[in-house]
Amino acid sequence: MRSMTARLYGLVLLATGLVWLSGMAWIYSGSRQELERVLDARLEEATTMVASLIDSSDVNVTTATSGARIAKQSKPIETVGKNFQLACQIWSIDGRLVGKSHEAPMTQLTNVSSGYSNQLINGTRWRVYAREDRERGVRVLVGDSVSHRERLVRELMWGLAGTGILVFALLSGLIWLAIRQGLAPLHRLTQAVSSRGADDLSALDIGPSPKEIRPVVDGLNDLFGKVVTAREHERSVTAYAAHELRTPLAGLRTQVQIALAATDGKTRDAALRNALAAADRTTRMAKQLLALAQVDASGCAEQEWIDAGARLKNACDDLKTHDNPAPAAIADELFGCRIMANPDAFHVAIRNLTENAIQYAENPHDVRWSLERANGSVLITLEDNGPGIPNEELDRVTQRFFRGRHKSAVGSGLGLSIAETALEKDGMALRLESRVPGPGLRAQIVISAERVVHPSGRAAAEISGKSNALANA
Repeated sequence: MRSMTARLYGLVLLATGLVWLSGMAWIYSGSRQELERVLDARLEEATTMVASLIDSSDVNVTTATSGARIAKQSKPIETVGKNFQLACQIWSIDGRLVGKSHEAPMTQLTNVSSGYSNQLINGTRWRVYAREDRERGVRVLVGDSVSHRERLVRELMWGLAGTGILVFALLSGLIWLAIRQGLAPLHRLTQAVSSRGADDLSALDIGPSPKEIRPVVDGLNDLFGKVVTAREHERSVTAYAAHELRTPLAGLRTQVQIALAATDGKTRDAALRNALAAADRTTRMAKQLLALAQVDASGCAEQEWIDAGARLKNACDDLKTHDNPAPAAIADELFGCRIMANPDAFHVAIRNLTENAIQYAENPHDVRWSLERANGSVLITLEDNGPGIPNEELDRVTQRFFRGRHKSAVGSGLGLSIAETALEKDGMALRLESRVPGPGLRAQIVISAERVVHPSGRAAAEISGKSNALANA
């Protein structure tokens, strides 16, 4: 069933129908018992009435040794009329039929001397009440046909069923209207979403809505806002990347043309070196854009225990060059220090931080990683001796494509942004501050203490003081 309205209507109608049938069954059972009680009371009252008629008619049945005789009556006993629905018999105690109504059979209605009983006579079931008067020597029997009683019950139930069906039909209509009215905000939301164009990402407005629908509307509006932000960001990234890649590619083409046209070796060598620099810048930009796309696309990746020192060494090995075989020094405390992190996200972050530090450091050999503890957190710190970042720019340097006052020739403004995004997705944080005393920048990866195990086997919360032997060297 595709329609939510029809499905809900069917379920409510089914539940209502079951309750209705249960109520009808309960009414039928109660009504039958009450009717039986009323009809039994009628039998007893009819028996009492006939007995009183016998008294008023001065009937006396006696038994003698020679047989039974009936005393003379001052008034005759009249039989019950044909339209009367009860059968009545008057029997002497010795077993003679004294009188009966028109509906009564010739066979004795019951052998029970007194009280209620059920009898089957000539294929007809009877409910009989007997009353014995030993003083007058008679037994009064009044019976009611069971089929007549069942007919009364059926007529009663058909009357109730007709009314019940009419009320149930009206109730079904009211249920349908109530469900339609209750789901009206959902229908308005469906129409508002389905009638939108692909580029319409404005906030939904469906008017007053219940609290169950409001979170859906708010969630969709929040999603639309995120899509708008993502689109704008994607457009800005694409436009900036196209601009940044166009410049080095054009320079690369120019330098290659100069090298091809050069007649002396010095000019050709200089052009080739410039072409190599342009190629490096283009390659670095392409790698950072790919890393940025990878970080943006990744969700909450699976985490595991990794060796921080080993991961830092792998990142430094990726950045080795002929001129700089040891890009950064790593404190001994980091080796064996295990942290709970996603290996890929952590590697992307530390590689970009290390590359950024090497790019701006006055002396690449002064770039170093260290371990320290502060305020219940563990800090993996990277320090360099470059120009640093002015205080007024510290809050903006992690914005994508932002290049501050001390921008480099090959930078693109993505390194710190990539590192921060990767760390945040991994449940960590990036903190930037100027070195005191300077010059230089201190980049700190902030990790919760329970996610770090010290090389000694102790939790990171037990680490005391700062491990910065290399920083004080």
